[in-house]
Amino acid sequence: MTNVRRSIANSKELKAHIERLIEIEPRFASIYRQIGVPDLRRNEGGFGRLMRAMVGQQLSVAAASSIWHKLEVAGLTKPQSIRDADDEQLRRQGLSRQKIRYVRSLVEHNIDFEALNELPDKEVIKTLTEVTGVGNWTAEMYLLFSLGRADVLAVDDLAIKVAAMDLLGLDARPTPKQLRELTAHWSPYRSAASLLLWEYYGWLKQRDALPV
Repeated sequence: MTNVRRSIANSKELKAHIERLIEIEPRFASIYRQIGVPDLRRNEGGFGRLMRAMVGQQLSVAAASSIWHKLEVAGLTKPQSIRDADDEQLRRQGLSRQKIRYVRSLVEHNIDFEALNELPDKEVIKTLTEVTGVGNWTAEMYLLFSLGRADVLAVDDLAIKVAAMDLLGLDARPTPKQLRELTAHWSPYRSAASLLLWEYYGWLKQRDALPV
């Protein structure tokens, strides 16, 4: 397994990772036939992207988008503008007291987002989770979708756990620890696995919603 890329830059590279993953775990072959190459869903990363993820925690997509739009209109999505604003200004845009604390923690940590590109995955997670309000799941989403890292399995994600339970024929939804242990041999292609499992979860939901 030499010369494996640490990141996935495009659909062609993702396809190659999926093909190698199937060699390791043939049960992915049927999923791949059903859904093809998933969307990489890459984003630009940086302060704004992480702040938006924090703002959207435990909110519906519509509510999170509405608050983010208000923050953008008010010019409150940059570190300096947030430093200059008082809590009442942030609250008027829809941020709760807890979310204000999270956003201020992000500003205070002054992360060098460019430098994250050169750090190993574990160091990126360590750096991001030092911010109040950023847990492992949020850090892993940043690794996968902002940095394009190739070996990220989101073991805390509900959809991943449900899809993996079906794929692996488990009797119960696995814990993050169990899932990590059961899928360790998928490395270094676990990002391809995550993307396939998310798509598979959507397929399972549609299948289960169909009338018998």
